Amino acid sequence: MTIKEIETKSVMTKSNLPVSDFSVNTYVGCAHACKYCYASFMKRFTNHPEPWGDFVDVKIWPDIKNPHRYAGKEAFLGSVTDCYQPCEAKYKRTRTLLEQLQGSGIKISIATKSDLVLRDLDLIKTFPNARVSWSINTLDEEFRREMDRGVSIERRLEAMRQFYEAGIDTTCFISPIFPGITDVEAIIRRAKGQCNLVWLENLNLRGDYRSRILDWVHQRHPELDGLYRDIYARKDRTYWSELDADMRHFCANEGLPYVRNDDSIRARHGEPPVVVNYFYHEEIIPSSRKEQLRQTRTCC
Repeated sequence: MTIKEIETKSVMTKSNLPVSDFSVNTYVGCAHACKYCYASFMKRFTNHPEPWGDFVDVKIWPDIKNPHRYAGKEAFLGSVTDCYQPCEAKYKRTRTLLEQLQGSGIKISIATKSDLVLRDLDLIKTFPNARVSWSINTLDEEFRREMDRGVSIERRLEAMRQFYEAGIDTTCFISPIFPGITDVEAIIRRAKGQCNLVWLENLNLRGDYRSRILDWVHQRHPELDGLYRDIYARKDRTYWSELDADMRHFCANEGLPYVRNDDSIRARHGEPPVVVNYFYHEEIIPSSRKEQLRQTRTCC
């Protein structure tokens, strides 16, 4: 793993994304090395010869002046790389940012695959309407280890529980859903008592990881070759339409609200979580913003 420090003018990047006013990434690159990482295209902008997942640049920025100018705005931490990946334990760049923004009135959303975020629970609690999401697309540790170097699923779920019980809004982000492999219902049943939201996102295959994932499916689950061919070569959406119908039925039976492409609703603590279907969400975004939204949908 190659780790180096780089100086940047700022860590707060203005954004027109529907999810936030600012896109914030305290690192470049990600040690989680997810095989399906949507952000791996960023490697071409880094001048790194190492594969995506084998390098991390640690951002060093000047202290934020007048943080109160961000009052009422929202920052999305971890839009491209995990802000609580392992090197955060040493470099504490995410914690430094939170300390610089504390008391400013800015809202924060954090996406992670880590339980290191527990270290900053008390700090995160001081931000208005804070939200933390964990990516969980399986309960099978063998599959998880095949796909990423993040912490175990149980550690992610335990971190989610502690944040939820501390009164912080939590999201179980079931993404990406691997057709025929991800047991969405099992994940929801496991997490529904400790999250306010459940997000569902389909597996998109593009770029250099398309062949990597299809090769993995062929080697590990050859019985699914036909299904993946239908979805990713023939562009057949029958699987996702049927899963949408199944989820609607499942949620009705479980007493869970179910909506599509709507992040405006979230459950209060103690209420059943709202399940949000984001299948092919990018197609409802005006074309001029598709690329921007694509950059926010990552492995975290």
